[in-house]
This record gives sequence, C-alpha cells and structure tokens, in this order.
Amino acid sequence: ACRAPVMEAVAEFAARGGLVLGICNGFQILTEAGLLPGAFRPNAHGRYRCGWSHVRVENPSTPFTGACRPGQVLKIPVSHGTGNYQADPDTLRALVRNQQVLFRYCTPEGAVTPGANPNGSAENIAGIVNRTGNVAGVMPHPERATEQVLGSADGRLLFASMVQHLTGRVIRV
Repeated sequence: ACRAPVMEAVAEFAARGGLVLGICNGFQILTEAGLLPGAFRPNAHGRYRCGWSHVRVENPSTPFTGACRPGQVLKIPVSHGTGNYQADPDTLRALVRNQQVLFRYCTPEGAVTPGANPNGSAENIAGIVNRTGNVAGVMPHPERATEQVLGSADGRLLFASMVQHLTGRVIRV
C-alpha cells in the first residue's frame, strides 16, 4: 500500500503542511512510506488482538492532541495482528527527546506497564507524530470510540483536536 499511486499525493500534501492521520494499517503505511519513523512486527504474543485499551496522552501540544490534557487517559479499542511498533534505540530516544510520542499504552489509572501493552510495542508507544507535527500515526482506533453507546467517546478528542487546529475554534467534547 505504501507504493500505491495515492501515496505520492499524500507525501506532497504532508510536505506542504497538511494534516495526515494514519490509524492502524494507516500508521503502518506511513512508516513503510517513510513519513514516520519505525516499523511494525506481528504482536509479541503472536495473536490478533481486538478489545479495549487505554492510552495516556504524552504530548497535548499537537494538532492531533490539542483538545487533550497532559497525562489524560483515553479508552480506545485496538484491533490488529501486526501492531507491535519498533524502532532502533536512537530513533526511540529522538522520539522522546523531540516530544514526538503522542500516546503510550497504559492502565486505566495511567501507569505505563508491560501488562497494559497489548502488542509488545517498544516503550508502550501507541502513537507518534513527525518532527513538524503534521503527520501522525496511531495504532488504536479512535474512530471506533466516538459515542458513549460504543463503550467510549474518547476517540472524539483526536478529531476535535484536528478541527480545533484547522479552524482556530475551541471544540468542547
């Protein structure tokens, strides 16, 4: 998919500062296309995982997290067999140093623990952003957590953040 003709247009759009959000397989494609660092491997436990996860907001100062509070815990589902985000140690250090980690898998109370990590991702990373802040990838599915009747409306915060960024209006969720 990273070689699909549309990816050239996506890369050009991102280079011009357009917001690009890759969710799950979209995150994988953004890494394969070189728009985000790292790569994905099969889940560490070797099985497909579908269920609720919790992620902690690490950087609330991006177009994708501006409606979130620092350290806020969001309940968002995962659904993947290849969601194990990995990167070399230098890249992982740079992601932390440059505040490019958007979300980390955590307990409902916000503790980042190995048990809260549904796939074995390095440093419990659930989402990252590029250096310029306009390209993001998240493994959980915020689009599946937009109404309380679905089990959580926390995913709306990502979309509200983008609307807020694009319009300059504060969006209440």
